Amino acid sequence: MTHPYGILSLLPPVAAIVLAVVTRRVVLSLFAGVFLGALVMDRGNVWLATVATFEDHLWTTLTDPGKLRVFAFTLLMGALVGVITRNGGMRGLVDGLSRWANSRRRGQLTVWLLGLMIFFDDYANSLLLGSTLRPLCDRLRISREKLAYLVDSTAAPVAGLAIVSTWIAVEIDYVREGLLNLETASELNPFQLFVASIPYRFYVLLSLVFVPLIAITGRDFGPMRQAEQSRAAGHAPITRLPDGGLTRDATEPDVDQPARWWNALVPIAVTVAVVLGIIVQTGSESVRSTGGELRWVNVFGAADSSIALQYGALAGIVLAMVMTLVQRLATYEDLLRSAAAGARLVVPAIAILWFASSLSRMTGNTSITGQPSEAYEHRDQRLYTAQYLQQQLLGTADVKDSARVESLRHWLPTIVFALAAVVSFCTGTSFGTMGILIPLTITLGFAVSASPDGTLSAAGSRLLLASLGSVLAGAIFGDHCSPISDTTILSSQASGCDHMDHVWTQFPYALTVALIAIALGTVPVGWGWSPWILLPGQIAALVGIVFAFGRQPRPN
Repeated sequence: MTHPYGILSLLPPVAAIVLAVVTRRVVLSLFAGVFLGALVMDRGNVWLATVATFEDHLWTTLTDPGKLRVFAFTLLMGALVGVITRNGGMRGLVDGLSRWANSRRRGQLTVWLLGLMIFFDDYANSLLLGSTLRPLCDRLRISREKLAYLVDSTAAPVAGLAIVSTWIAVEIDYVREGLLNLETASELNPFQLFVASIPYRFYVLLSLVFVPLIAITGRDFGPMRQAEQSRAAGHAPITRLPDGGLTRDATEPDVDQPARWWNALVPIAVTVAVVLGIIVQTGSESVRSTGGELRWVNVFGAADSSIALQYGALAGIVLAMVMTLVQRLATYEDLLRSAAAGARLVVPAIAILWFASSLSRMTGNTSITGQPSEAYEHRDQRLYTAQYLQQQLLGTADVKDSARVESLRHWLPTIVFALAAVVSFCTGTSFGTMGILIPLTITLGFAVSASPDGTLSAAGSRLLLASLGSVLAGAIFGDHCSPISDTTILSSQASGCDHMDHVWTQFPYALTVALIAIALGTVPVGWGWSPWILLPGQIAALVGIVFAFGRQPRPN
């Protein structure tokens, strides 16, 4: 079927990304992308495009219940940070962490280790760690750009790998959809296939190695080294946050106020506990209602994570306020002002999330009713950008009869990694990318690797697993590089870093890891190499690059 918009489907995301890089005005650039998309769908009619921009895209995204809960969680987390800063808990927590994390190396390792511990959700990971550890990193003269990188490059990879997380059900469901398209693969188990693909997710695994490697060696290169050099020289961090954020009058504790670490740690721990508790509760209820087996994977997969995040943050801020009032560390009016100041700090993140989500939906293949589209629908307000990219790379022919796909057998892991990265970069969503490409990749992988009787040899199984792992890894790589990605936005805003500075400093690191993952991962594995043989060589290559090109920042 002919694509309705062709190459014009690429115009909105590409324009938004280019404008964001050039103008550094992310919200305005995203709005321009949404309007251009509406203009493409309405065939150049400015009036209809204007109406569609506000009604069919921005308003629809703003009123989506799941998105509203994410906005509420973000606001509540900002308010929580304001309260625990005002009651002295944040200062006490930083003082406590500083006893061990008393150097730049240990400070960065602390961010990484805590990121591994909050493995169950990438949103919670980014917001909790970015907001909580920002004062510690400021004290140790670790740049905001480095903090945002440490948080961002740990959050999605660890959540995507964990077999108990808010990602697991979505990923397994996409695998199941791909298996349903096969006629002779009913014996394949989606969960087992998902777990078996973990060693083939080279970019994800190497990202979790590269972060502590940078921290331990203390070496940086590219724009990140410039940011670290500036902080090491004592220059104040440049945040470009709006006026009226966390000012001293609103949130700073009194000079003689006791700095008790538990006033910060207990509310944060309760937030995490409530999130996990609600995830287990809602997931268990959902599994029981469908008659499924009560396993951890099923429970976490069926849970409503947006509800859990919202009420977890609400429980945390209520407890923080009660603890503050009981200890008479601040008045009720002071706490309200502190909470408002903290919430006001994350308003830019919410604005960017709103516009980025609108653009992401526009470029996807899900209609405004929330249902995925099998064919191009009339006036469904979608550009089908990913489908266009897919057609250009793989063609539109049936995979079982396509000599074009057959000729790409050994290059399939590399091709799907690159395609997933491009789609994720342009759409700003790794989830959407996986939903589009995982079923296709499983179909392609099985078609080119199965024997005539429909069975998989050992080599065929490795090729299928490598292709599946490459999609999951490529989606996260594109997400890390995209200025319109939700997790990239949350990481920069929670860390108090200018958004485009975060994108610009993280990109060389993400690209370095991706190039090693391709050259020493997806390419050789497509020719039959074992991932267990390749991984040590990949790590050695990263070490060599860091020592060859990285330099330790020195104060002027």
